[in-house]
Amino acid sequence: MSQITVRSVAYQIDGQSHESRLAFDADHKGPRPGLLMAPNWMGVSAGAEEIAKSVASKGYVVLIADLYGQSIRPRSGDEAGAAMMPLKNDRALLRKRMQAAFEQLQGQGEAAVDTSKLATFGFCFGGCCALELARAGAPVKAAVSFHGSLDTPNVTDAKNIKGSVLVLHGAADPLVPKEQLPAFEAEMNAAGVDWQLLSYGGAVHSFTDPHANVPGTMMYDVKTAARAFMSMHNLLDEVFKG
Repeated sequence: MSQITVRSVAYQIDGQSHESRLAFDADHKGPRPGLLMAPNWMGVSAGAEEIAKSVASKGYVVLIADLYGQSIRPRSGDEAGAAMMPLKNDRALLRKRMQAAFEQLQGQGEAAVDTSKLATFGFCFGGCCALELARAGAPVKAAVSFHGSLDTPNVTDAKNIKGSVLVLHGAADPLVPKEQLPAFEAEMNAAGVDWQLLSYGGAVHSFTDPHANVPGTMMYDVKTAARAFMSMHNLLDEVFKG
């Protein structure tokens, strides 16, 4: 892996301080594709930074979006749920915070970003966030969801999606209601989106998280995680070609 640098990016949203994390190869001088990463419900964390560094080592500038605010760093599932649910229940606010982070990715002065090559990806709650940014019409070439929920309040917003959509789903995930899958397919088809949904047999929620260890509910799956990340990188190679 390249030697990846991580820097803080501080900014304000409606007077509230947010502090995202930027991961990039400081030795690379030219612009690189920019990826906005929406972390799982634990928000900006050491685990999120490890994922961002790994993805950045493939040739990207990655910004971890701070969706909760600088002062909110959950330390437990209860704290994470309390921080997450107001955003899940207010998709306009969720989109606003994703859009603010997206603007920071493009405008920060630490690492040069090729603004013609932008995408977003996320995990669990962050997968929902990545899809919502695309539904809001952000100029992303791709939006990738890892074991995220697929519902949205206004399915017609899918007409705003400008790039490709990739959903990486655990077929045995008990936390993503099964009825969301056909609803998502219908939503994407009605809007004419270029979409893929890959369903991994036996995988449950959080299959990319090495710390997930709740059998039958949230479990790391090294083989499925590798396949899913490979699928994301294949799509990014395709949409950023040229």
